Formats: sequence, structure tokens, C-alpha cells
Amino acid sequence: MVNGQTQIGKVSSDEAMAGRVLIVEDQLDHRMILAVILSHLHYQVIEAADGLEGIHKALSEAPDLIIMDLGLPGIDGLETTVRLKQNPKTAHIPVIAHTIWKEEEYKQRAHQAGIVEYLTKPTPSETFKRVLEKLLPQGS
Repeated sequence: MVNGQTQIGKVSSDEAMAGRVLIVEDQLDHRMILAVILSHLHYQVIEAADGLEGIHKALSEAPDLIIMDLGLPGIDGLETTVRLKQNPKTAHIPVIAHTIWKEEEYKQRAHQAGIVEYLTKPTPSETFKRVLEKLLPQGS
């Protein structure tokens, strides 16, 4: 890890990057798995371990998309998303929930907070690919 970024599956300079994705996930192993999947799909990965760091990274790094765990320490993923959606600098960034919470109540609350896709763990890499391609068309 260099400067808080996982250095796994770096893309060579002749391969086009598909976009910048911020992973907000407190569990290091989950964050690393997502980083590997995204790197293999040619996305540039930015990481944050909690909601406040996620907000800071969203403002400073301007990702094209955010993958948000909902069960974060401190401010949870729902509140983090609400804060991002209230800020004009980050309101346009699509947010995908990635969580163990399968209950319909959480799905509804997530959509009310501004989350555009709700994925439950574990999520197959093919599902991530499909969702990312839908939300980040080529040329993002």
C-alpha cells in the first residue's frame, strides 16, 4: 500500500483507464478484494477506511464513482452518502452500496440517501463489471 492506495494489479501505461473509483470500506480484506477486481477491470482505485475519509477523498480526488460499505465506523455509509449528495462538488457522483445488509428496509433507506445500486456481499466480479459498465460508460 502506497499513500493509502493498494498497489495491486497496476495498469500499464498503454492500457486505457476505465475511470476512477473510490472504495469506502472499513474492512481491509474487503477493500483489497475490491481493489483487485477493479484494477483487473482497468479502474483506478482510491481507498478510504471510514465515512469521513471517504468524504475527504471524494472532495480531493474527484472519483467517477463510489462504492460504499454501509456498516462503517463513525458515520455510517448512509449518512456519508447523504453528506456527499448534499455537497455540490460531489452530488453528481454515483454511489453503489456494497454491504452485508440484505433487509429491504436498508435498501429503501439507501435509495432515499441517493444510492443508485445496492449490492450485497459477497458480490461476484461479473456483477461489479456489469454495474460499473452501466454507470460509467466508456470514455468516463
